[in-house]
Amino acid sequence: MNNDMSAKGGFTFGPPRCSYGEAGGKKIICIGLACKDMFFPTTEGKITETPEDLFSQKKISFELGAKYKIEERFETLGGCAVNVACALSKLGIASACYSKLGEDYVGQWIKNKLREYGINQEMVVTEKDFASDLSAIIVDKMSGDRVIFSNQKVNGTLQIDSRKIKEAEWVFIGDLQGAWEKHLENIFQLSKENKTRVAFNPRQSNIHDNVQKIIESLPYAEIVFLNKDEALEIVSAAGHFSQEELDNEKILITELKKIGGKIIVITDGIRGAWATQGEKIFFVPAVKVQACDSTGAGDAFCGAFWGAYLKGEKIEECLKWGIVNGGNVVRFYGGQEGLLNEEDLREKTKSLTVKEI
Repeated sequence: MNNDMSAKGGFTFGPPRCSYGEAGGKKIICIGLACKDMFFPTTEGKITETPEDLFSQKKISFELGAKYKIEERFETLGGCAVNVACALSKLGIASACYSKLGEDYVGQWIKNKLREYGINQEMVVTEKDFASDLSAIIVDKMSGDRVIFSNQKVNGTLQIDSRKIKEAEWVFIGDLQGAWEKHLENIFQLSKENKTRVAFNPRQSNIHDNVQKIIESLPYAEIVFLNKDEALEIVSAAGHFSQEELDNEKILITELKKIGGKIIVITDGIRGAWATQGEKIFFVPAVKVQACDSTGAGDAFCGAFWGAYLKGEKIEECLKWGIVNGGNVVRFYGGQEGLLNEEDLREKTKSLTVKEI
């Protein structure tokens, strides 16, 4: 099997229908990690359920010292910002990626893929003294869930030049590393000064490092994307709640809305997604599919939800686009192969029902 996912029939990107900065008059920049993901699917891992551990309810283990044969491997682009930019490109929405690579083979491979997918690279910078970021991903073939081992250093040296983003109408923040607290402050300060609109996907590593900085930042974002684990950590740090309360999505999203953010979105894998823009909270169940790999599904959801929002859709329709896009991506390895275009999304969302809870 060809390990270049983009080589498979029926999967095409190319330049989006509009050039960078002309997507409905919007200049869009996705800031964060760009890396190469290498996937190793296996059935050898032992899955253990640990429901008593609210933040780690399943674990996978392997025999120490053993060797396992991998029948096939896959290589794709990775990184939240890149995956979201690819999802937008598939919808005909142009964007630029603001990231950092090493001056090496992997970095050139990443740049070639970005070009292939129609992502503007004017703000991709390189550093000769660092290797490009790389991830090895162990995928449990039975469930499609994965464990990611990442070597990410060069993006931690990224210095965000405010002059490069001050003209943007929209900025997506994902996978910030290094001096990420300073980057957040600078981006949101620019947002206030220039009325730049921000879609924010706080990463679990940032939440672990400084949850208070994340809490302080949420009010400045127009859209906040979180998975349930991330939402749990933020809400539990912001107040005193029982485990039963923290496990209730309605309570979670209500408390997050109190913290800040015009639109709050929570995803929870095979269960579905919730969103609120005001008083009403909406829920859409996940689409049932045969999962192959969950990597990039959340990013595909973010990209489609945001893409629908950029096209003027209501929040209920945005939820449907996100859940269908994420559900299709899990049928393949990596975050790009299963991305859907606008025509397919509009067709596949017709049968979905969004509930108000």
